[in-house]
Amino acid sequence: MVSSMVLAMFLTSENITTLSAVNGVDAVKMVQQYPEINLVLKYLNMPIMNGLEATKLIKQYRPDLPVIAQSAFAAKGDKQKAKVAGCDSFITKPINKNRTPQSDNRIP
Repeated sequence: MVSSMVLAMFLTSENITTLSAVNGVDAVKMVQQYPEINLVLKYLNMPIMNGLEATKLIKQYRPDLPVIAQSAFAAKGDKQKAKVAGCDSFITKPINKNRTPQSDNRIP
């Protein structure tokens, strides 16, 4: 939760609007409700619906919307699971603001 707040503060300082969902179901609803969303940063472990299931639904609704998976504890196989779910990139916490997730963490 703290890393989400830090990331939101960083993005806001760069004039980027952020929205936060507390669970996977809300994340899917937000993507459906706000067509102006142009990037999703998704936790793998979320309540009610996990990030992988939410990503699958988001990609069904908006296949071209970039989704970046985020995890504090990247277990072996997490990147592959994220790729299968439809994630475009994968980052681990802590997030380094000098690293661009889209450029150096694409899932091969």
